[in-house]
Amino acid sequence: MYPIDFLWRAARRHQDRAAIISPTGNLTFGELAAVVLRRAAALTAIDPEPRSRVCVGAANSVDHLVAILAILAAGKVWVPLNPRNGDPELRRIVEFAEPSLVLADHDMAARLAGISPSLHTLDVLERHAGDTSSVMMGPYSRHGIDLAEAQAIKFTGGTTGVPKGVIQPLRAWNTNIATQIHELALTPDDRYLVAAPITHGTSTYMLPLLGVGGALIFPAYNKAPALLDTADQHHATLFFAPPTLILALVEEQRRTARPLKALRYLVYGGAPMRPEQIRDAQSVFGQVLCTSFGQTEAPQIITFLSPAEMAGENLASVGRPSLLTRVAIVDKEGRPLPAGEEGEIAVRGDLVMSGYLKAEDETRKTLVDGWLRTGDAGVLDDRGYLFLRDRIRDVIITGGFNVYPSDVEVVLSAHPAVADCSVVGVPDAKWGEAVHAAVQVRPGMSVDTDDLIALVKRELGSVKTPKHVHLFEALPRSAVGKVLKPAVRDIILNHRSH
Repeated sequence: MYPIDFLWRAARRHQDRAAIISPTGNLTFGELAAVVLRRAAALTAIDPEPRSRVCVGAANSVDHLVAILAILAAGKVWVPLNPRNGDPELRRIVEFAEPSLVLADHDMAARLAGISPSLHTLDVLERHAGDTSSVMMGPYSRHGIDLAEAQAIKFTGGTTGVPKGVIQPLRAWNTNIATQIHELALTPDDRYLVAAPITHGTSTYMLPLLGVGGALIFPAYNKAPALLDTADQHHATLFFAPPTLILALVEEQRRTARPLKALRYLVYGGAPMRPEQIRDAQSVFGQVLCTSFGQTEAPQIITFLSPAEMAGENLASVGRPSLLTRVAIVDKEGRPLPAGEEGEIAVRGDLVMSGYLKAEDETRKTLVDGWLRTGDAGVLDDRGYLFLRDRIRDVIITGGFNVYPSDVEVVLSAHPAVADCSVVGVPDAKWGEAVHAAVQVRPGMSVDTDDLIALVKRELGSVKTPKHVHLFEALPRSAVGKVLKPAVRDIILNHRSH
């Protein structure tokens, strides 16, 4: 069984049920399977190399989703390109991934003009014809691929010279599908609202929903009013959103309440929510809020906390380990710790990645004795519930997106007036964490903080751009000269409080 087989099987069982609901028209399962097969054949004709990598850069759309499914059907490896990334970062990822083909919507195609790999707009798959019987992973294909082989390569950072590409094998995608179906008790009556980017959270939900005969609903646009209107109109039963979007939905629902009678799960993830924010969302939407914990290295879901469990002391938890995944808390030597003791979260099972692209040393550090060392600190209580603590790795999670401080620091350091800098995450009511930069200016020079913000935005995109840049005569340092990030963060917090 391969991930795309879940679509083929659903098409046989639910041929006339709606699979896609969108402003541009609906598709039944039979129609969706047919268009995926045709576009997989076109992709094979355009790029006949078996198991090649295909990058896709696009905003959420039905064509974007179908292109991904066609890549899986063609037996190729999907490499998503997030439109929120800056142009230089996107180009570095493309260069590092070495795809044989890049597919993009018109906006992304303009941004990627001049790249080395062959670049086409998504509609190239409509304009080309191919032999559907040659599709490597088609509904009646007898081809076989080892489940340890790659299904996708997703990048988690990319401006420090060596992008970090997570290799997600076929087995991890199968495990994710089975896990989602089990934990969410999915049925053919479920309908998923496509609110989060397909390049991120939504990609982990598409095949579980389609696999059970459920439908994916595309809104006309991704602002809170349209999302709630679409969810109500088309009887959405679940969707995933980062906390920033959840907070916007709460405000909009207070302004204009929709019945949302079908909604079963409003899943938040990618960043923590404070207990008072959770209670506020519950007061507006009812007992539908739930959460999960996952990483690109173990793509949804390592743990899950259901709506019924989200109360009392569990408000600060991310749930218990999911069906096919083991979770342990380990010390620095990798030894398991008893309940109640804080350490590093380690994960084992078929959900786990096979490694990082072109990074054997980093892979060995992260995959140790069959366990994924997540870099996150946490505690398991005596009931088996996981509670996250400070992250061990220095990653800022802002609005559900990961920002690696070193990525931003490289760009800031390129400015001639910047002697040194340190980027930290600062607690923020809207974003969960906001990116702040502390900059030490070279003696005798000056710099406008707005210019530095514009520089980062141009290079990396808005998500990784500091909300504030703080100028320092000298950054706090240790005895050996290393910048002390906790001290930087404390100074910024003290400055904000005055």
